[in-house]
Amino acid sequence: MPIASPPEKTGARKLAWFILALLLFSAVLALPTPVGLSGGGQVALALLALVVTLWISECVSPANSAVVLTTLAVLALIGQKLTLNAPKPLDSAGALSVMLGGFSSSAVILVAGALFLAVALKVTGLDRRVALLVMTRIGVSPSRLIIGAMAVGFVLALFIPSATARVGAVIPIMVGMVAALGLPANSGLAATLMVVTAHACSVFNIGIKTGAAQNLITLGFMQEAFGHGITWGAWFVAALPFTLGMSLVLFLLTRLLLRPEVPEEGAAMASLRSQLAALGPVTGREKRLLAVAAMLLLLWATEGWLHPIDTTTSTLFGLTLLLAPRIGVMHWAEAEKQVPWGTVILFAAGISLGTLLSRSGAATWLARATLGQLGLEEMPVVGVIAALSAFSILLHLGFASATGLASTLIPVVIAFTKTLPVPAETAFGLVMVQGFVVSFGFMLPANAPQNMLCYGTGAFTTSQFARVGVLATVIGYGLILLLSVTWWPLLGFL
Repeated sequence: MPIASPPEKTGARKLAWFILALLLFSAVLALPTPVGLSGGGQVALALLALVVTLWISECVSPANSAVVLTTLAVLALIGQKLTLNAPKPLDSAGALSVMLGGFSSSAVILVAGALFLAVALKVTGLDRRVALLVMTRIGVSPSRLIIGAMAVGFVLALFIPSATARVGAVIPIMVGMVAALGLPANSGLAATLMVVTAHACSVFNIGIKTGAAQNLITLGFMQEAFGHGITWGAWFVAALPFTLGMSLVLFLLTRLLLRPEVPEEGAAMASLRSQLAALGPVTGREKRLLAVAAMLLLLWATEGWLHPIDTTTSTLFGLTLLLAPRIGVMHWAEAEKQVPWGTVILFAAGISLGTLLSRSGAATWLARATLGQLGLEEMPVVGVIAALSAFSILLHLGFASATGLASTLIPVVIAFTKTLPVPAETAFGLVMVQGFVVSFGFMLPANAPQNMLCYGTGAFTTSQFARVGVLATVIGYGLILLLSVTWWPLLGFL
C-alpha cells in the first residue's frame, strides 16, 4: 500500500489542481473562436476542459465538481450573452434552466430510484444474506471461491446500480473468509478474491443495463439523439456473450496468474455458516423486499414484450411499494440518509453538460476535429468500432470514474456517428458498443472506484492487478471486435 501524503501536502496538491482547472477554463474561453464553432460551443468546451481536469485530479468530490460546473456554466453563458437558440440572450434564470435540465432526465430518476433499492437491500441485510448463501452453497476451494465471488457480484448487479455499494457489501465477507482460513491479508487467495471482485464488477456493469450509472448516461444521450432507447432485456441479450466470455476469461486469468491456495476448507465453511446463522431466519421485511425485487426483475426483463412500462417507471413503482406503510421495508427518513446524493447530482450535471455540448454544436465540432481526422468514414463498421474502442480504453486510463468518462465521451461519439455514411440503427449500435467499452476499468486500481475499494484492503499490489487487468483488457477488446461481426449484426444493432 502506498504511504498516504500528509494532509497539508494533499490539500496543497488539490488546490493546485483546482486552480489549474480554473485556468484551463479561462484560457479556452479567452481563445479566438475557431472556425465552425459557435460561442456557445466554446463555452461548452471550456466547461469540458474544467470538469475533465476536476475528474482526473479528484481535487474536489464528484458532487462539488457538479456545483462548480453549474456555477461557472451559468456565469459564462450570461457573460457571453449567448442565446442557445432562444429568442434573446440568456439571463441567469435561463442559463440556470439549461444547466439544471439534466435533473429532469428519466435516467436520473432511474438512478435515484435504483439507489433507494440498494439502500433497501442494505437496511434489511438481504445483500449480506444473499452473499453468504451463495458462498456457503458453492464451497471454498479456490475455483469455487472465484465462481462464488462472481456469482455474488452478478446477483447484486441485478438490483444495485452502484459499483461502490456492491463491492462494499462483498469485501467484508471475502476478508472474513481469508481470515477464517488462517491466511495473511495479502495471500494469493486474498489477492485473487479482491481482484475478481473488482473486475467482475466491471464485467457486470456492462452486462446489466441498470448495473451502472454510466449505462444510463449513455442511454439518456442515445434517447435524445436517436429518439429511442433499448429495453432492459435487449441490453442483457446484446451483452450476454461478452458477459459470459469475460467471466470465463477472468476465472482463467486469476487462477493461472495469481495461483490462489486454500490450506483447509473446514474453518472457512464454519465461519460462513456461523455468520449466516447469526442473521437468523429470513425476516418479513426481507421477504417483502424479495417479492418486490422479483417483480422488478420480471418487469425489466419483459419490457416492450409483455407490457409497455419502461425501466424507470417500473423502478418507481417498486420504490413506491418499498416506501409504503406496513407493506414497505423502510421509511423515507431512514433511506434518504444512506442514498449517495452526490452520485445523483454528478449524474444530472453530466447529462446537462452533454446536452450543452450537443445543443451548442461543440460535440460535432470536437468529433470532426479529433475522430474526423482519422479517416474512419472510409472504414468498415468493425474498423470504426476498433478505432473508437481503442480511443476510449486509452482515455479511460486518465479517468477515475466511468460516469465522468461517459459524460465526456458519449456526446462526442454520437456527434461523430451522425457524420458517418451508415443507417441510423447502425449509428445507434456503434454508440451502444461504446457504452459497453466505457466500463473497461480493468487496467489500473485508479480506473474505477470499486478497484480502489478492493485495493484499499491491501490484498494485492498494483502489478498483480495490472497483470490480470491488461490481459483482460486485450481479450475484452478482441471480444468486442468479434461480437461486432457476429452477434450484434445478428441482433440488428450493426
